[in-house]
Amino acid sequence: MPYEPDDYLARHFQTSGIDLASKVDELIQLSTPSTSANLQLYREMLVTVIRMAQADRNRWDAKIMLQTLREMERAFSTLEQFKRRRKVTVFGSARTPASHSLYTLARDLGSTLARYDLMVITGAGGGIMAAAHEGAGRENSLGFNITLPFEQGANATIQGSDHLLSFHFFFLRKLFFVKEADALVLCPGGFGTLDEALEVLTLIQTGKSPLVPVVLLDEPGGSYWQEVVDFVRRQLEGNRYIMPSDMHLMRLVYSAEDAAEEIAQFYRNYHSSRWLKDIFVVRLNHALSDGCLLTLNKSFADLCKSDGYSQQLSCTEGNDDPELCAMPRLTFAFNGRDHGRLRELLNFVNLPDNWL
Repeated sequence: MPYEPDDYLARHFQTSGIDLASKVDELIQLSTPSTSANLQLYREMLVTVIRMAQADRNRWDAKIMLQTLREMERAFSTLEQFKRRRKVTVFGSARTPASHSLYTLARDLGSTLARYDLMVITGAGGGIMAAAHEGAGRENSLGFNITLPFEQGANATIQGSDHLLSFHFFFLRKLFFVKEADALVLCPGGFGTLDEALEVLTLIQTGKSPLVPVVLLDEPGGSYWQEVVDFVRRQLEGNRYIMPSDMHLMRLVYSAEDAAEEIAQFYRNYHSSRWLKDIFVVRLNHALSDGCLLTLNKSFADLCKSDGYSQQLSCTEGNDDPELCAMPRLTFAFNGRDHGRLRELLNFVNLPDNWL
C-alpha cells in the first residue's frame, strides 16, 4: 500500500518543549538535494531518532537502532550498482554435500539462471548455496552472509568479493533476501528452508511483499516438495485456512531449465507494479488488446473494488520513475486481498495473444 506519514511522530516532536524543528529542517536542506522526493521521509527519520534521544532509551535499544540503520544504509549503497539486474534468491540446505545429486541440480540452476541474465542471491554458505553460486559464477552472484560469534565463512565463489554483504541481524538479512528478489527458488532443506518458504508465501499472500514467482525445485523423482504441497492442499486448503487460489503462488518443477523458464514467463509482459493511492498499477512491456481488456473485466471482476480495468499507454502527470514512464500500464482498484487470483491475472496478460 502507499506510504502514509505518521502524524503522531510530529505531534510528539512539536510538544516536546524543545525548539528543534528549524534545526531539523536546516539539516535536511544542507544534506539532501532540493529536488529529492524523499525530503519528508528523511525528516521523519531524523525526528524518530530525536524522539528516541529525548526519551533516552536504554543502551541495548539504542544499539539495535544504530546497527539496523548502519546495516540497511550499507546494504542499500552496495546493492545500488545491481538495481537494474533481475535477481533470484535461492534457498536450500547448507548440509547438502557436493557428491549429492541435489548439489548438481543447484549448480545447474545457477548456470541456467546466469544464462537467462539473472543474478543469484544466496546466504553465501555451503551446500545448495555454494552450488548455486558455483554455477552462476562470481559476477552473477550475490551473497548475504550472517555474522556469528563463531567462525562463519562464505563459500569459495563469493568469498572476498564486493558482491558479499554480512549482516549482524537475521531479520535484516531476511528482509534483503525478499526485497531484492524478482523470484525465489527453494531446493530441499531443513527448518530454515521451510521457514523461508512459508514466510515468503505469507508475505506475498498478504500483500506485504510484491508478487514474484516462488518455485519449488526438486530432483526428478524427488518427493520433498510434493509432500509439502500435498500437506498444504489437504490441511490448509482443505480446512479453508487458505483460499484455493493461493496455490497459484507457488509452482513445483523438477529441472533447472523449468525453474528458469517459470521465472522468464512471469516477466514476459509483466514488468512491475505499484500502488498509486488506492489504485493498483501494473507496468507492462506490451500494451493489451481490447479483447484482453474485455476478458479481464468479465473474468477477473472479483479483483476490483470498483470501476473495472483500464489501460494507459504511458504514465500521466509524471507520477512514476522517468525511466518507466513510457511503459503501458493496467490500472484497477485492487481489493488487496486475493493475490493468488492476481497471479492468475498476470499469467493471462503474459500470453502473447493478448498483446497489441
